[in-house]
Amino acid sequence: MSASVHAVVADLRDRIRQFDGRALRDRAVLPFGVPEIDDRLPGGGLALASLHEVCGSGNDAVEGAAAMLFAAGIAARTKGQVLWCLTRPDLFAPALAQAGLAPGRVLYVEAGDEKSLLLCFEEGLRHGGLGAVVAEVARLSMTASRRLQLAAEAGGTLGIALRRVRQGRGADAFALPSAAVTRWRVSMRPSVPLAVPGIGRARWLLELTRCRAGEAAKFEVEASDAEGRIAFSSRLADRSPETGAWRLGASA
Repeated sequence: MSASVHAVVADLRDRIRQFDGRALRDRAVLPFGVPEIDDRLPGGGLALASLHEVCGSGNDAVEGAAAMLFAAGIAARTKGQVLWCLTRPDLFAPALAQAGLAPGRVLYVEAGDEKSLLLCFEEGLRHGGLGAVVAEVARLSMTASRRLQLAAEAGGTLGIALRRVRQGRGADAFALPSAAVTRWRVSMRPSVPLAVPGIGRARWLLELTRCRAGEAAKFEVEASDAEGRIAFSSRLADRSPETGAWRLGASA
């Protein structure tokens, strides 16, 4: 009897995964324009009517800024106004423009606390008339992420939870489960040396730590340009995620 029950449960799980994968493939997506990344995402890009999470690899300002620019580059490639929700007035707006998100496209909401911020996030996603909603979230429970995912589906809007770990706490923003379709961790990498003295284009290590109906992967890329697009910066080396190896990009 026990073996029979396990077989039934395993069959149901397989059917759910297949259904979930078909649903994601049928959704409208926002491609990165980089085949090596888009091929790893169901449907060939980020699902638009969905919640995605982005965080820096550490709790310092540099890694947090990289995560913010990655989120801004994604939002920049959507159509329409972008709602940006935050609790602290420390966002450097000109940096968003450098990642392709023009000031005239951004509506800012400064919430008094996390609870108010999540309400603004959810309402923005349900509105249905925005290109994307970005919210700088310190805490995100499974219940809250489910509500946000349902709101994104109802409004047909791409939502980005930009996880901001408080300095000194050292907690992993992705330690708890989430209903987000994808989860991305961004780390800084040294810039490519230039032929002449100067500052090279920033490089990031993107870790796709969760992908519903897909697999985890890592990509080394050049940071978002003035159109919100990233590009690969080094040779491609793809190995199995189970071995802890990673996928690097080849020069575009």
